[in-house]
Amino acid sequence: MPEVQAGSTIMTGKVNPVIPEVVNQVAFEVIGNDITVTMAAEAGQLQLNAFEPIIAHSLFKSLYHLAAGCRTLTDRCVKGVTANRERARRLLDESTALVTALTPILGYARSTEIAREALATGAKVLDLLLAKKLLTPEQLEQLLVPERLTKPHYSTVHKPKSEL
Repeated sequence: MPEVQAGSTIMTGKVNPVIPEVVNQVAFEVIGNDITVTMAAEAGQLQLNAFEPIIAHSLFKSLYHLAAGCRTLTDRCVKGVTANRERARRLLDESTALVTALTPILGYARSTEIAREALATGAKVLDLLLAKKLLTPEQLEQLLVPERLTKPHYSTVHKPKSEL
């Protein structure tokens, strides 16, 4: 996250997420304005609503601050965020969540067994699968493509519920 202000006074080197915090504050204000609009609309009688000025004021204030918050978030935070690909890959490789993708192949009981052993020993799921000769490196490479794991499989989505 890009540094926008001086860091934490008690945690050396920490970058404070001040821009996302500002956007949260804008959201809190919009929620409050929504309550104002709701109550004012509810209090109006028939087609004569004496509370239209506060409704308009609250709506326009919310729109203005939301637009400014989005611009600030984009320009001062999102544009500066970068991914540490090596760390992300390492975290993925060390994650026991990988066994979820293998449950249809290995079965629930064996997948649970692998996950528990990985957690207990600190071993990687991939290493355990290879050591136990449950899958080949080629099978793992094909099954555990991260991009594929984040999208529903066509065959799963289009199967009748009775087959899932």
